[in-house]
Amino acid sequence: MAKSGCSKFWGLVILLFWSVLVQATDSVPVVAKTQVQWLGHAATLITTPGGKKILIDPFITNNPAVPAKYRQLDALGHVDLILVTHAHFDHLGDAPELAKRLKIPLIAPPGLSQTLIDLGIMPVDLLPMMNVSGTLTPFHDGVHITMVHAEHSSELEWENPVSHHKELHPAGTAVGYIIEMENGFKIYHMGDTGLFGDMKSIADYYRPDLMMIPIGGRFTMDPLDAAFAVRYWLHPRFVIPIHYGTFPSLTGTPEEFTHAIGPNRVKVMVLKPGESASF
Repeated sequence: MAKSGCSKFWGLVILLFWSVLVQATDSVPVVAKTQVQWLGHAATLITTPGGKKILIDPFITNNPAVPAKYRQLDALGHVDLILVTHAHFDHLGDAPELAKRLKIPLIAPPGLSQTLIDLGIMPVDLLPMMNVSGTLTPFHDGVHITMVHAEHSSELEWENPVSHHKELHPAGTAVGYIIEMENGFKIYHMGDTGLFGDMKSIADYYRPDLMMIPIGGRFTMDPLDAAFAVRYWLHPRFVIPIHYGTFPSLTGTPEEFTHAIGPNRVKVMVLKPGESASF
């Protein structure tokens, strides 16, 4: 009896120990991550650790690089905010339609925002104004959006609904965005840009962890340009090449970019359109 009672006692002790251990494990908070989904070209969907969804340059429905299952705007699901880097069709894309459909803010360079209002494309209440070097906290929490310079043009081609003629309208300057998450992780989406010396200042000041950098060439940096910027000016922890292969003229490749960077502490993450990475 004494031996049996001792066995039961130790059995209860072990059971109690495992119960406490499981409860302690369950109580450990799960650290949320930033998820970045590259949809193709420059179109990117960011999910912040707090669950906010930020869509950048949503050239979706007519984008040959976007997987077929994402070409219907409804497939994107809920989106909280849209960022547009400039007015060209392959970046502005479906942004106005999506913003109006979901009744969500669309942030764009001020010249583009004003043109969208003047032409009746977008209502003023969905276009919060900001300018280069300005920062917004769109969700009134730890997410910060900063607009920065890009070396590119920005013209809006618009079909007049009365004359049915295509018109070219001024749309300010092209920009990039620094997006800071609730946990401090920072993404620098460069939009369309060539090399410019202040890239180094932007990187030194904002210290982005992840950069999304165009490498297609002809209209933006090519792989050699982008590799130079990463090696000597930008020094991110991670880099995702974008804006290549969508059209025949965008001939730069991730392989050329990776080779040009060479041995370096930066981690090059080559995604296929539709794929995601977590940070």
